[in-house]
This record gives sequence, structure tokens and C-alpha cells, in this order.
Amino acid sequence: MIPLLDVDRVSKKYAVPGMKEPYCVFRDISLQISEREFVSVIGHSGCGKSTLLNIIAGIDSADEGVIRLKGREVCSPGLDRMVVFQNFALMPWMTVYQNIRLAVQAAYPHWNRRRIHERVSHYLELVNLKGAEDKYPSALSGGMKQRCGLARAFAVQPPMMLLDEPFAQIDALTRGTIQDELIRMWNETGVTIFMVTHDVDEAILLSDRILLMSA
Repeated sequence: MIPLLDVDRVSKKYAVPGMKEPYCVFRDISLQISEREFVSVIGHSGCGKSTLLNIIAGIDSADEGVIRLKGREVCSPGLDRMVVFQNFALMPWMTVYQNIRLAVQAAYPHWNRRRIHERVSHYLELVNLKGAEDKYPSALSGGMKQRCGLARAFAVQPPMMLLDEPFAQIDALTRGTIQDELIRMWNETGVTIFMVTHDVDEAILLSDRILLMSA
């Protein structure tokens, strides 16, 4: 059975000023993730967790090896791999509703206005942002911003969701609530999730499987 995601002997190096040889972030990483699986990667800062996620997302490129999604090589970003960043990455000139609608319109350009509205409204309700849809990011708390980011990603219904320390900038009380909402949305949509985190407890709570990267 072909896995949803196949990371095959991937290596990444960076040129560092003053060093003759490029710095090797990681070498020969291989892993496979099945459909509907929730996999977390933990490890110290600088070990390459986010770099690996960015390569899977198509934001960065590997120096060696290949990444395949559903058997097809990943070469660039795509709506089949939605990313939720720790810095929220919302469009500041757009409202909550408009931020989510933008992603849905990009993923389903053939949909009419009513169908897009129904999809956006559904995910606004799922993350408890009903009533805040007309607010701009500057008027939102950190927790509300991340709810918006999660709603935007889930509304596209991609095969793969990539979470880069999504709760790092959220207070502990709010974090627990959003983690519950994440689990609920994951169960509802059946999306496959790959998450980078520093928080061991968070990884144990949310994940089917935990991968450890060393420095």
C-alpha cells in the first residue's frame, strides 16, 4: 500500500559564511505517513524540524532525496499541503471571513458564491469564530488568530496538513481549548497531519506517532 507521504533519503545543507564546507542540517531522513495519521516531530531548536516541514510544504528544497505525496514528487507549494504557521500568517488587510474565503476560492475556483459562503461559515462555526468574522487580525487575540489559521487550512480540505509549532505563541489556557478543537476537526475531516512541536506533552496528547530529531 502506497503511503500518503513518502520522505525518501532527504538531506539538506546550508552555506555558512567562513566555513569551507556547507553545514549539514540533516542527512538521509526517511519516513512514511499513512492517510488519517497524526504524526508529530519533536527535538531541540536547530535540529531541522521546521526545515523538514518546509521541504514537505515545497517552500524549501532538498539537496538530496525526494518527497512524494500520493506517489507524486513534491516540487513546489500546493493546496494539497496546507501549512499553519506559528506566526499566524493572516492577511492583515482582510477580515477573518475574507482570510478563510481567499483560501477556499483558490482551492475551488469553480464554486459559486453561495457554496463558498457555506464552506467558510461552517469552519467559522467549527472554531468558534462566529461573531468575529468581520474583525481584522489586529483586533484578534493570539488564540483567535490561530483559530482563523486552522479554519483557513481545514476549509480547503487538503490531503495533508502541516503544522509548524501552531500553539507556540498562545497562552496555556487557550492552547488547551484550541487543541481540543484541532482534534475535533481532525476527526471530522480525516485529514493527515504532520506537526512540528517543542512540547512533549502536546505531542503525546495529539499524536498517533512521535518522531524524535536530535541536534
